[in-house]
Formats: sequence, C-alpha cells, structure tokens
Amino acid sequence: MVVDDHRLLAEALASALKLRGHRVLAAAAPVAGAADLVIARAPEVCLLGTAGPAEPGAFDPVVKIKRDRPQVAVLVLGPVPSPRGIAAAFAAGASGYVRHDERIEGVERAIMKARAGEAAVAPQLLQGAFGELLNPAAQPDDEGQRLLQMLTPREVEVLVRVADGEDTRLIAAGMGIAPSTARTHVQRVLMKLGVGSRLEAAALAARTGLLDRAGPLMDSAGPEL
Repeated sequence: MVVDDHRLLAEALASALKLRGHRVLAAAAPVAGAADLVIARAPEVCLLGTAGPAEPGAFDPVVKIKRDRPQVAVLVLGPVPSPRGIAAAFAAGASGYVRHDERIEGVERAIMKARAGEAAVAPQLLQGAFGELLNPAAQPDDEGQRLLQMLTPREVEVLVRVADGEDTRLIAAGMGIAPSTARTHVQRVLMKLGVGSRLEAAALAARTGLLDRAGPLMDSAGPEL
C-alpha cells in the first residue's frame, strides 16, 4: 500500500510500482485516516508519507499500524530528515526511511529489504545522520529564551500581566506596588524588548513563546522592594 497526504504522489508511486511488477492493494490519502485502512488490508509493506518527520505525532500512524498489524513492514517516505527524525521513525516501529526524491529503483530496493526484515535506509542518509550527530550544527537562536534572560522576575510578571490586558492600575494592585512603580516596570520591559507599546510587547511575547517559559521565573520572584 502507498499512503501520502498528496494523493497525486501516492497514485503516481503506486502506478510506477505496478509497472515494475508489484501488487499494490491501494493508494490512499490522507495519512491521518489511512492507518485503519492499512490495518484492514494488511499489506506486506506500507509506504507511508510524512511531510514533517520532526513534528510531534508524525509517526503515530506507524505506532498504530505496528500495534495492530506487527507483520506489516512500514517504510516512511519523507524529506531529508534530521538524525532525530530517523531515530523517531525507527522508534515508532518503521522498517526504513526513504527520501521523497529517491529514484523508483531506490524505493524498490527499500521494499525488498523491508520484506526481508532488514532495515532500509540509504547509506548517504545514515552517513549524514552520523555526521550531524558527531559534528552537530549550532542550534538556532531561541529568541524567546534570549528575551526572557533580559528581564528580571518582576519584569516578567509585569509582562505577563500586560499580555493579559491589565492596565497600570491593575498591575499595581495585583503586585501590591505603587502605580508609579508599575509604570516604571512597564517602561523598562518595553525598552528591553525593543518595542514601542504594550500591544507590541504582548504580541512579541506570544510569538516567541516567552510567556510559556515565564512560570518558573515568576515563581522565583521575591517581594517587591
């Protein structure tokens, strides 16, 4: 069986495999509901497409298929994965990982390996994965964490209250401080974040995930002096 969110890709791959002598039970889309079809038809091999191997839950269909039909060999079709993506595919029970841009001969070799109970991963994918693991690239800048480190715990609390829509009076009452002190805190937060208004500050905090990380720092904040 061939399953992919892009029906055209699934049907094209299924047609190519049929021309090469393989019996294709079905070409299905989308992936989300296809696990039940795979379980019902029980093919020897399932080619299962994924657009984001690093996304949470990307391999949940693999887990479901292997739980109900452990004899089905699942080959994941996807973009060039990170080492973590390859590991997640195999951890879910996949028999192999095939790039979307692989030639039909490569797909066919992967199918034969999967049917034989072997791991089906192109050598260059494994080499790339090991290379990245041994020489990891620098992680992208986490803007939310970087901005959070610029603020004191009290300023983080002020930002959270600003994001909740509180005005200066409510911030002062909620924190037990004078309105003038609350206003000073707000101005410092705006200055540190490099924004010109409370609305911009709230939008920036939401976009960067800063608010999700604010809890521990707020818990550590001491009394206002």
